[in-house]
Amino acid sequence: MTDSYRTIEKPIEDVIFKEMGSKFINFAYPVENEDEVKLYLDNLYEKHPDANHHCYAYILGIDGKNHRANDDGEPSGSAGLPIYNQILSHEITNVLVVSVRYFGGTKLGIPGLVKAYKYGAQVVLEEANIVERFVSKRVKMVFNYDQQGIVERNVDRIEGEIKEKHFTDKCMFTIVVRESKLDQFIKMFDEYYQMEIKILD
Repeated sequence: MTDSYRTIEKPIEDVIFKEMGSKFINFAYPVENEDEVKLYLDNLYEKHPDANHHCYAYILGIDGKNHRANDDGEPSGSAGLPIYNQILSHEITNVLVVSVRYFGGTKLGIPGLVKAYKYGAQVVLEEANIVERFVSKRVKMVFNYDQQGIVERNVDRIEGEIKEKHFTDKCMFTIVVRESKLDQFIKMFDEYYQMEIKILD
């Protein structure tokens, strides 16, 4: 099983187009979990409280099984699903795409809605830079000062990343390690039993 996936590098916001008077404002966000999805959606509801619809779709995880498409009051299947299908067609995951609609007075009909929401997701994703990411774990390590060099060399060896360093009576590092290399990484320190190694997530 692969431990890499494709996602967007950073948020893309306020990509706007108009269709028969209606204004569609489109957003795409890289997300790690449903809490982040909710945070972005809540922010958009605060930013656009007068919009008629906040339609969205997201996919989480390498297998893509955690996903949702929401029509937010538009006819069933006319908004969330076209957005979801655009995420699929870009072959990305851990992504939330939202299309905020201000109704312009002219009804688009279901085919028109499908076309508009598909286009909104397409244009915002076309502006995004797609990058490869790895499924990773955060590891907390506590060790003596004279072991710092060993830890740093082994982090480099497995292409990990030290995210935080705290120095008190001991060193405490928070390190991001690719999930597929986690066992190998921990085995590197088996001989140093006084090290405390804890997997955080």
